[in-house]
Amino acid sequence: MGALIGLDWGTSSLRAFLFGADGAVQEQRHKPWGVMRLPLLPGEPAGGSAAAFERAFEDSCGDWLAAWPGVPVIACGMVGSAQGWREAPYAALPAGAQALSRQLTHVATVRGTTVHIVPGMIRRGPLPEVMRGEETQVIGVLEACALPSDDDVLIGLPGTHSKWVRVRERCLQDFDTFMTGEVFALLCAHSILGRTQQAGTAADDAAFRRGVSLALSADGQLGVLANIFSSRTLGLTGELAATAQADYLSGVLIGHELAALRRCRLDAGRSPTLVLVGTEDLCRRYAIALDAAGLEPPLLAQGVTECGLWRLACDAGLPGLSTPATANH
Repeated sequence: MGALIGLDWGTSSLRAFLFGADGAVQEQRHKPWGVMRLPLLPGEPAGGSAAAFERAFEDSCGDWLAAWPGVPVIACGMVGSAQGWREAPYAALPAGAQALSRQLTHVATVRGTTVHIVPGMIRRGPLPEVMRGEETQVIGVLEACALPSDDDVLIGLPGTHSKWVRVRERCLQDFDTFMTGEVFALLCAHSILGRTQQAGTAADDAAFRRGVSLALSADGQLGVLANIFSSRTLGLTGELAATAQADYLSGVLIGHELAALRRCRLDAGRSPTLVLVGTEDLCRRYAIALDAAGLEPPLLAQGVTECGLWRLACDAGLPGLSTPATANH
């Protein structure tokens, strides 16, 4: 029997999860209906409309709603942004699962279902930071990994915009964003650095480590803008194969990300528990870079969005839910 529908609704795609009463995912679906790629009818605005969100919602889980009338629905991600179905105001730091669950935004659908949208998070100040969706992943990490409540935890979410979230006593305390993935893609596709690159048949870990080592070395103090040019000059001088240049450039960028994190955000003498959340290959690369930076081996967490959605739905007291003692997410 379906007990909860969870939606991970991002910019480019939508994942839908059907949970049973024990908190286990019974079925999941992946749809292309991100908030910037909604199913539009002729004449509808490209940014989407309430009707377009309704169509995407029905396409993703309409049959579940018909089979289990009244099943609660919770959603996280860009669906709560200014470009989303309804804007969910950001929650302020620090905050844990209970604080987030008290700030859900509600959307009533044509069917009569209420969609509960998880708020994003904001760090206010001279350099504001925001996230949408990652807060749910962090709550899921704390649920899935069963970390001690008094642990200092640093959770890395590598990707297009990598996030590093600091957690203490199961509350999100602070976070930073690095546009590492997007900058890498732009440099490869639209800069002179991509002109001499060639696709390899497999990842070149040696080239990647070389790039990380540069970023962490004395020469790395020249800064990332100086270091990235070496991906071209090493190729021109025959010291770096064309098929190795993209991996080397990736190492330089990720190395600078970790160098900044180690320099500015890690307290001397304190070693937080490190956790990585992301694709297998990307987490493998970050683990290599963390080792080169002299940091502890990370835990790898999977399925955390589902865990986070379930936890937040239970804490919000959505109808029919309780937190099982042995939930299998």
